[in-house]
Amino acid sequence: MTIQTIKRAVLKFAKDEDGLTIVEYAVAGGLIAAAVVLSFTELGTAVKNVIDGLTDAITPAAE
Repeated sequence: MTIQTIKRAVLKFAKDEDGLTIVEYAVAGGLIAAAVVLSFTELGTAVKNVIDGLTDAITPAAE
């Protein structure tokens, strides 16, 4: 391998944007997954609070 061959390979790699697109999709997918997890966590907490309230409402009070 000559210096020119290495130089051409490095320049070709630097100009190639396909890898960058894949990274962008991976980052976007990760952010979407994190948002979904956070949303379901918050929803689960809200549902638990409603169920606890219903349980307290139908449970006879201790006298």
